[in-house]
Amino acid sequence: MKTVHSRDNPFARHLIALAHSSRERKKSGHTVLDGAHLVDAFIASGRVPLAVAIRESAAGSDDARVLINKIAGRTVDITILADVLIDEASALDSPASIMAIVDTPSAQPIPVDADVVIVLDNVQDPGNVGTILRSAAAFGVHHAVLGKGTAFAWSPKVLRAGQGAHFAINIVEGVDVVKFLGVFGGDSFALVPSQLGATSIMNANFSGPVAMLIGSEGSGLAPNVIAAASHRVTIPMPGETESLNAAVCAAIAMYEMRRQRHA
Repeated sequence: MKTVHSRDNPFARHLIALAHSSRERKKSGHTVLDGAHLVDAFIASGRVPLAVAIRESAAGSDDARVLINKIAGRTVDITILADVLIDEASALDSPASIMAIVDTPSAQPIPVDADVVIVLDNVQDPGNVGTILRSAAAFGVHHAVLGKGTAFAWSPKVLRAGQGAHFAINIVEGVDVVKFLGVFGGDSFALVPSQLGATSIMNANFSGPVAMLIGSEGSGLAPNVIAAASHRVTIPMPGETESLNAAVCAAIAMYEMRRQRHA
């Protein structure tokens, strides 16, 4: 292990750039994991980080010792980084004691008969995207399609909201949602307001392969996406609120799908 105190160090520069620049992440194909929980989740998925940074003041901590033991015998660069440099790179409320640089996991083709696919159309809020991915992992959804205009899945904010869910799901980004629906072999369900002639989600049939479509926070699903879907479904809301947060809608929809399948 080496100790770094200078921001001019190539590793420190790259870590900080990854944390703050989407261009750097996309150009390098690297992602930064901010905090011990995300690093642990990445390793638990069977993957190995390219490099690990440990806060200098936490070099003797339990988190650091556990991490070092987990990656012992593997080719991983471990750097003790000055607290001020970790503070600059980490976006956590209490800056991380451990960070890592990893290869951004590559997407795999989605089978046309995939059991369940969560499809996000222009969902721009990173917190919503991460929370939806977290809910998808919790409900056993293994594929996520992120349409054009949706927040980049591997940004630090989305990763923090996902809480490790990214490493349990095949995430395919930049997809033309209408084209995807044209080749998907199951039923697609557009989650829309009730005034669009939708069926209650409790009366939908989720027994076969399902693509669940979630739209943007403000305008919902695009009209051409709704037209391409097999079905329109809505969440009954007898209360006084006009709408729900996109991540809440997605969680309710995935829960109802699983409830039906396990009934």
